Amino acid sequence: MAETTAFTLNDKPVSDFQLDLSRRELLKTLGGGIVIFFCLGDRSILEAQQHSLPSDFNAFLRIGADGRVTGYTGKIEMGQGNRTALAQILADELDVSLESVDMVMGDTALCPWDDGTWGSTSIRSFGPPFRAAAAEARSVLRELAAERLRVPQDRLVAQDGVIFDGQQPDQRVTYGELAQGQTIARRAKQTPAVKSPSEFTVINKPVLRRDATEKVTGQALYAGDIRLPGMLYARILRPPAHGATLKDVDTSAAEKVEGVTVVREGDLVAVLHPDPEQANEALSRVWAEFYPSPSTLDDQTIFDHLVLNAGTGRIVAQGGSLGPGRMPPAVVVEQTYLDGYKAHAAMETHTALAQVEGNKMTVWVGTQTPFPAKDEIVAALGFAANNVRVITPFVGGGFGGKGSVNTQAVEAARLSRATGKPVQVCWNREEEFFFDAFRPAAVVKIKAGLTKDGKLMSWDYNVYAAGDRGAAHFYDIPNHRTTSFDGAAHPFATGPWRAPGNSTNCFARESHIDLLAAHAQMDPIEFRLKHLKDQRAIRVLEAAAEKFGWQPAAAPSGRGLGVAVGTDVGTWVAAIAEVEVDSRTGHVQVKRVVCAQDMGLVVNPQGAILQMEGCLTMGLGYTLSEDVHFKNGMILDRNFDMYELPRFTAVPKIETVVLDLKDQPTHGGGEPAIIIVGAVVANAIHDATGVRLLQLPMTPERVRKAIAAIV
Repeated sequence: MAETTAFTLNDKPVSDFQLDLSRRELLKTLGGGIVIFFCLGDRSILEAQQHSLPSDFNAFLRIGADGRVTGYTGKIEMGQGNRTALAQILADELDVSLESVDMVMGDTALCPWDDGTWGSTSIRSFGPPFRAAAAEARSVLRELAAERLRVPQDRLVAQDGVIFDGQQPDQRVTYGELAQGQTIARRAKQTPAVKSPSEFTVINKPVLRRDATEKVTGQALYAGDIRLPGMLYARILRPPAHGATLKDVDTSAAEKVEGVTVVREGDLVAVLHPDPEQANEALSRVWAEFYPSPSTLDDQTIFDHLVLNAGTGRIVAQGGSLGPGRMPPAVVVEQTYLDGYKAHAAMETHTALAQVEGNKMTVWVGTQTPFPAKDEIVAALGFAANNVRVITPFVGGGFGGKGSVNTQAVEAARLSRATGKPVQVCWNREEEFFFDAFRPAAVVKIKAGLTKDGKLMSWDYNVYAAGDRGAAHFYDIPNHRTTSFDGAAHPFATGPWRAPGNSTNCFARESHIDLLAAHAQMDPIEFRLKHLKDQRAIRVLEAAAEKFGWQPAAAPSGRGLGVAVGTDVGTWVAAIAEVEVDSRTGHVQVKRVVCAQDMGLVVNPQGAILQMEGCLTMGLGYTLSEDVHFKNGMILDRNFDMYELPRFTAVPKIETVVLDLKDQPTHGGGEPAIIIVGAVVANAIHDATGVRLLQLPMTPERVRKAIAAIV
């Protein structure tokens, strides 16, 4: 049996199933198995009331009559590899082979409630209850096997989905035989412990991505690949700028396109057609007039706006005193750092397919938040929560952009209700850039002081608009204060963007630490080690230095080497980069990056390395080229010809060190390495040229001008 996708069940499309199956019908559909509290329909009500994970282990897994194990999670797969890592957890704790485990992800009718796939929580937060559920299932199976074999439990051995008598191995029973045609309402007599690292057979072992073959052969299905009989493709009238509102519209010319359906429902004006090209043609014939956007901001004036309208700050961390009366530092270094808006720029645009059937709605959508998406659809349609189902197939990249914005799902659902037919809404690239909830532009102001012997004495850190993730420093500074100002209104929607805010804060903090090290005339690694107390921070920095072959020297040394340290979602990360700077063109070529990471217990070491490499590569974009240009509410970057992502020629040699800490809790691995890229490259540019770049991205023009200013 092929691995079950998020939108099929026993190789039958989920659209063929009704949302109000009886318990008997459900069990028949599932082919029997060990099932408790695993039902369609009423779970949605329970989740809406509780919004927490179920306590019953059967909500997380099912053991079929054939012995195959299906895991259920509200998390989704968007390239981070949790489909593989979660299957490893289930296989190891349940004592079955990894090959016998299927995963169903992000189906609101089948999976336990989840607030979304973000913040590196799939393994860090969902992993422990998932492990606990598998461990309890294993315990219950042993109880059942002991009764069936009439053997004391302490003589039983579980291996590859089979339980046998350790003294008489031919006395055995399979999980499938125990589950055949039964519904077993049983919980473990005692809460079983999860396995210790010494018992792992699948966890902490490198495993190839389970979705790799599907994706490289084109078999993987995304929301835009799903087709239903009679479906319509929708094109929607969009405003020219954020803040612009519809004044008048005429759809009469569009209505002349043969086969077109026009829907006008409040703020929603759409044309639909069985042929997407004809839908595009119809949209081009819609005449509309808009009131202009009231915004007068652009990508040059935004930084002053953020500071002037910051509101009252929140103190994130503080210690000692920054007020008068203390001995002044020997050296005071003060600087302002800027970071522009960033788009998520995922390969898959926001896409959804909705199918209405009476008072029921099923929506296939590329989203990081299927359950919140369901709530949005319920609110928009006024349907009963139990009658709306969201199914998440593979998601072609999200990075936070498909978590806070589920507009496409609501649009598709509204249009399906209006037409009575399945409707697909697939944003084109221009719509994607326009409606994306961008990573916020931000300003960071830092004032820090050094003693005569190069010891950090004071640190006054003020961040505007980026938020406080990663804002609080981790260095040994007796007098410090970190303040976050979030009052300024952005001219368009902003939201999470892979380790939200931390890359901005890390860029500012680690750039400033390098400035201070240069003033102290100390090697940047030596300076950091002098001010670090956290052993995990020290360990990753020393591991990166050893792997790189670091030779101490104060910056700027002319070598083009940079260092940065950071922490995110409980994971510590350090990197050293080597760059080459063309002073004539301003082009920066990152030649080599060594990155060390401490994320505690690593479920899939190969997956962790892939995520680190992906973070470092993606980080080159916000560091060197990615910037959202806008004016008066209009987004000027409409496609990848203007919004430049890292290309193959930009990718350096990447070397990773994953610290092996099996006895430590698992921390996040999908985001931490990205936070340090801006800082480590900025510090390497300074080491190569003596120029300190204070604004991201560090484009060739900005690098060239900065070099020219000191010549």
